Amino acid sequence: MTQPITLTLTRKAPRLSVVAGLLVTAALLILPFLALLPADNPLAISTWTLTLIGKILCYAIVAVALDLVWGYAGLLSLGHGLFFALGGYAMGMYLMRQASGDSLPAFMTFLSWQKMPWFWAGTQHFAWALCLIVLVPGLLALIFGWFTFRSKIKGVYFSIMTQALTWAGMLLFFRNETGFGGNNGFTGFTTLLGFSVTATGTRIVLFIVTVLLLLATLAIGFALARSKFGRVLTAVRDAENRLIFCGYHPQGFKLFVWTLSAVLCGLAGALYVPQVGIINPGEMSPTNSIEAAIWVALGGRGTLIGPLLGAGIVNGAKSWFTVAFPEYWLFFLGLMFILVTLFLPHGVIGLLRRRKHD
Repeated sequence: MTQPITLTLTRKAPRLSVVAGLLVTAALLILPFLALLPADNPLAISTWTLTLIGKILCYAIVAVALDLVWGYAGLLSLGHGLFFALGGYAMGMYLMRQASGDSLPAFMTFLSWQKMPWFWAGTQHFAWALCLIVLVPGLLALIFGWFTFRSKIKGVYFSIMTQALTWAGMLLFFRNETGFGGNNGFTGFTTLLGFSVTATGTRIVLFIVTVLLLLATLAIGFALARSKFGRVLTAVRDAENRLIFCGYHPQGFKLFVWTLSAVLCGLAGALYVPQVGIINPGEMSPTNSIEAAIWVALGGRGTLIGPLLGAGIVNGAKSWFTVAFPEYWLFFLGLMFILVTLFLPHGVIGLLRRRKHD
């Protein structure tokens, strides 16, 4: 069983790793305050740029969460977009209640609804919305994982089932009668905890919270990777049958990391919605989950830092290509994936391993 390259490099050059991490963290925490500078200041950034980077950081959390189950436990999930969207919808319900006040949300009035569905009860309270953000994706992952791992489903069959799960969720949320806004989803948010969602100060706070969640996700990932639990997960990935022969029951280990990954995705989705200003069933599209797997593969599976870089590179390139070459950006992204597959089979982090051997 091979140790993750990120851990190996960290042990060999701890001081360099710590200094680099602190510098990047400090830069990210200072960055949002540059939006307060006058527009003519050379260091000033726009709220659009702040929102874009915040969105990419939310995607980075999803990538790291997916790496926990794919890179360490060997479970390729093609349905993590569902957990991300469920957290976003839970936050969206709260934001819609804040926007509508004592009245029904706008889409319910448009559909001539007379009262709110029972599952909207209490969503006007932020504390209950936060519980839903954690519990809904977590319980769904727990139930799905319990039946799946109990049946010893793995490999490509597990991937197909996760993709079918997110596809079913997308079709369900597209229906108007389910009470989630149909294909339009939720939008038109006004306030969050009494503060304007579009205010620069609110954007700064959301950005900082997103950075802190990303740091917490990385900290949890590294703590698990360095522990006995992480070694067992690596054994599940590399030789599950041998692990069972040694007396371990891998179902519990897989179920825990699977549920934890889903909760982290839900939290990322909850931070994504107020920054972007919309949530709809398109976030549950299987293509979004496949793209998340590409982030992990591009950055380097089983490294934690690699998927973060992969999410940043892909989404940053997508944002730039759609502005510079709107008609050809898909071709550029496809070419980038081909080049990485041919010359960087271990991802961006694999370059560090190549330098070490050189």
